Amino acid sequence: MPTPLITDKPLAFVDIETNGGSVSNGKITEIAIICYDGITVSTYTSLINPESPVPAYIQQLTGISNDMLSDAPVFAEVAETIRQKLDGHIFVAHNVRFDYGFIKNAFKRLDIAFKAPLLCTVKLSRKLYPQYQRHGLDQLIQRHQLQTSARHRAYDDAHAIMQFWQIIERTFTPEHLAKAVKSIMLSPSLPAHIDAEIIESIPNTFGVYLFYGDNNLPIYIGKSNRLRQRILSHFSSDYALPKEMSISMQIKRIEHIVCAGEVDALLTESRLIKERMPTMNRQLRRNKSVFSWLLNESQPGLWIPSLVSGQDVELGVNPHLYGLYDTANDACIALRQIIKEEKLCAQTLGLEKGKPGTPCFARQLKKCNGACVGLETHSEHSKRLITAMAKQHIKPWPYKGISLLREGTVTHVIHQWCYLGTAHNQDELHTILQSGTGDFSRDTYRILLKHRHKLIPLDNHELCLD
Repeated sequence: MPTPLITDKPLAFVDIETNGGSVSNGKITEIAIICYDGITVSTYTSLINPESPVPAYIQQLTGISNDMLSDAPVFAEVAETIRQKLDGHIFVAHNVRFDYGFIKNAFKRLDIAFKAPLLCTVKLSRKLYPQYQRHGLDQLIQRHQLQTSARHRAYDDAHAIMQFWQIIERTFTPEHLAKAVKSIMLSPSLPAHIDAEIIESIPNTFGVYLFYGDNNLPIYIGKSNRLRQRILSHFSSDYALPKEMSISMQIKRIEHIVCAGEVDALLTESRLIKERMPTMNRQLRRNKSVFSWLLNESQPGLWIPSLVSGQDVELGVNPHLYGLYDTANDACIALRQIIKEEKLCAQTLGLEKGKPGTPCFARQLKKCNGACVGLETHSEHSKRLITAMAKQHIKPWPYKGISLLREGTVTHVIHQWCYLGTAHNQDELHTILQSGTGDFSRDTYRILLKHRHKLIPLDNHELCLD
């Protein structure tokens, strides 16, 4: 039957409440679907048992207690009803990525594929009312005097966004509203606060991007050789990945830095993460120290490991260093694993007490090849140890002094695997050479080791950068 809607399908205004978990492991506790074809309205609402306790702060926010959910159906029992209600409709929600992500993943747990066209009322409000800065549901309720009695309950919130739709139907011409809806539904899948024009202005080249939330501290920093494409990839996968969904829910603005090439992007990303400490970049954040195993020849043919930190030795200089670990405990666990796999002797290595010539504990269990009792020479034992640790060997700095790495219009200054700085002109280069210092870090070492063929010793390099 023809309807006066400006969309080609009827609308389903959806809102859910959850137990506060992420999109991958969180559960729905309440759902409301209000179907609207421009003339008639039909409503479906249900509490849903998440099969796990709801945190107290969520109960306080929503008013939905564990007692209320104890006799409610689980999602599997209402899944078919929900699917039928949403079938053939445009899925409309306030910050639609959140509601859609939870529902899509709830279906996925049941091995049911679910997909629907999406319309976000946050984006629609921003499009139609650009004079306002804030477009949260609380702001819409106050701004448009929407009627609601139980905020953070699924039906009341879904009803509020339906009221908003009915208001804009009366406020704007069908042509104007249809154009706004079409532009939002055809635009790339972006978080509600990110304008597609901003994404389009980002070049698809080497660079670093910074995602910000409500303040000036970035929540995530990344790099790519195709900057715009990488940023968009975060938002195309956010329905399935909890990290991407979390970014999508928090992000308010994006900054980007164009880089001269791959090394420039990698070094810039590493430097900014250590400086700005974004909450969602844990792997490259600054560690208090880096630990390694230093092999020393305690007697002819016998090499013994001792644990050292980057504060104790020059990590880029000593040729007998193995492994880069965040903590001393990580280093010990890694070495113990090698000893176990290779049937080495912890007593011979000085890691276990025992009298010379007596079997170690592992030997008594036939888990040591017998260096402790002379069945294996010290040289043979040490050779097996060094071979097993070879993949973790820290390559010593191959030059006497500083080296340069030219990339496009910039020059990176490197010494003993430490990044000292990047120069864009002759003056900057001389400043770095005179005063530049850098700390050894695991990620910088790995970046530079991979690109070591590009390093040129300073004595052999043409210094003119102009």
